[in-house]
Amino acid sequence: MIGLKSLFAVAMLAFGATTAMAQATYTDAQGNEYQYKKHWFLDLQGGAQYTLGEAKFDKLISPNVQLGLGYQFSPVFGLRLQANAWQSKGGWNGYTKDYTKYSAITKDYKYKYVAPGLDFMFNLSNLFFGWNPYRVFNVTAFIGGGANIAWGNDEVNQIASDIRSNTGEVSLSNYELEYLWDGTKVRPYGRAGVDLNFRLSNAVSLMVEGNANILSDHYNSKKADNPDWYFNALVGLRINLGKSYTKTEKPAPEPEPEPVVEEKPAPAPAPAPVEEKIEPLRRDIFFTINSTVIRKSETQKVQDIVDYLNKNPKAKVQVTGYADAGTGNNRINDRLAAQRAAVVVKALKTKYNIPADRISSDSKGARVQPFAENNKNRVTICIAE
Repeated sequence: MIGLKSLFAVAMLAFGATTAMAQATYTDAQGNEYQYKKHWFLDLQGGAQYTLGEAKFDKLISPNVQLGLGYQFSPVFGLRLQANAWQSKGGWNGYTKDYTKYSAITKDYKYKYVAPGLDFMFNLSNLFFGWNPYRVFNVTAFIGGGANIAWGNDEVNQIASDIRSNTGEVSLSNYELEYLWDGTKVRPYGRAGVDLNFRLSNAVSLMVEGNANILSDHYNSKKADNPDWYFNALVGLRINLGKSYTKTEKPAPEPEPEPVVEEKPAPAPAPAPVEEKIEPLRRDIFFTINSTVIRKSETQKVQDIVDYLNKNPKAKVQVTGYADAGTGNNRINDRLAAQRAAVVVKALKTKYNIPADRISSDSKGARVQPFAENNKNRVTICIAE
């Protein structure tokens, strides 16, 4: 059985890795931004248990319930304090060491238990496909352990008493009851399993869980020289205790000004054009973290580009979007960089009527960092020439 110290070490290592990889933002088709929020949750479950033994399968099925209180630290990693309880069963089939002296006995018996413990939980859907607050189906794996507290082992003790009465002074080893126990016993256990979660609303999910639990060979009163096992199949609800995300609405676009029609006098004959060297114009339009909206403080820079293009009819502009490497991941940063370039291109076309053939655009994500200062790389760079 895995030691508790080893279990905690593995889980903490996984916590560090999955927290670093977790995507905590999501953008929907309408451009609304969602930010993951840490939260508590409550699990209410019931189902059945199969305790590994030698009796027929249906003789080793018993009822089972589980109550859990957990905390989701990130889209991937969570912890759950749970208590699994009700009833386990044991059995053996037609066994005796000496068939010439003792009758073969087939019996099954039950006893009660409660098993509080701690589970380390890993949302595999969010880990491999990114966090989505509206995903209907999520798969979560977990590993954990705790203490199994068992009592009420009266049935097998009565069976042992009957064996002694029927066979005289017979050792219970003839019937493999060398680990017969009475009273209350506390034993460590380890376990692992999978949760299948079906989203019903922002606060409630339907859960289907399966878990396998391993204990010492003394659990079912029989000596087998190998650990004892029981398996739980559970159905229930997971209830989020508080909001699991925050949503930021995409700001509505500013209305375009009505065009002003003015009568202009006939232009005077233009003098013969004089070829002169035109100096390029560069403007850096900075954005805030996770934003693709041009701030009012940056609109004059767009106007400078427009004035330059209007003044120089043959000039064109190259628009390139960037994202900072200090936050997010390549998937998020590629999207942000592309959208930052696109919003400047859109403003040039629709607001200032710059023809599309005078504009070219590109995006570099966070793979290219034009500035040494991280925050300045949330930028769209425009070069007109």
